[in-house]
Amino acid sequence: MSAPAHAAASSDKPLAAFKGVGKTYPNGVTALEHLDFSIGRGEFLALLGPSGCGKSTALRLLAGLTGPTKGEIVRHSAGSHDVGFVFQEPTLMPWATVAQNVRLPLRLKNIEYQESRVQEALALVGLDDFRDAYPRELSGGMKMRVSIARALVTKPQLLLMDEPFAALDEISRFRLNDDLLALWRQLNCTVVFVTHSVFESVYLASRILMFTPRPGRVAAEFEIKAPEPRDGQFRTSPEYGAQCREISAALANVMADA
Repeated sequence: MSAPAHAAASSDKPLAAFKGVGKTYPNGVTALEHLDFSIGRGEFLALLGPSGCGKSTALRLLAGLTGPTKGEIVRHSAGSHDVGFVFQEPTLMPWATVAQNVRLPLRLKNIEYQESRVQEALALVGLDDFRDAYPRELSGGMKMRVSIARALVTKPQLLLMDEPFAALDEISRFRLNDDLLALWRQLNCTVVFVTHSVFESVYLASRILMFTPRPGRVAAEFEIKAPEPRDGQFRTSPEYGAQCREISAALANVMADA
């Protein structure tokens, strides 16, 4: 474990940085306070912490869906087209086909429609043959794949994911974890992944930021050292188990100090 750092190792110029960010909602609840961290280009960053600690709020701030009450978020990307967002629930339009759901961000962002973009996004998540299916015909894991394809269709530089696999069974979750890592390597994008699972964060991330209970701020930072590409063998390795134990103990300490 190391003290929270404010610069990612993957680039001298981070993709984005939180500088003294605080967020207080109109009802008086302070979700974040003195939040400082940066996001390196091309890294897989996990935000780990207990429910209600402000992880999802930080993600929405990063996406520009809401603004900070204090501090600033500095971004070094071209604009909103460069951000894809995957929510906890697939939030698919039930009356629309898979292809129509994936096409939606192109329409909302006034990007010239290209059928090849939709087809490419579906191919990335292994749903080429389901473009004309409706959400009711898909399993939970397949619906989440559609949601990921929808986020990827604009070819974002930054992919934000808010506990996307939390509601899935373990087998589907493990499979999608592997598929997500493969996509991250293939697309060379930056991923910020919110989770409250130590085991998922250690398996996926190159770096983990641990949040304190509300109001959230960075309590600790971990660099995850693992062989690449990660696979099922890493999940059952002594190294994986040791890192999970270390981070679990640190999380218990953070909770005890709250």
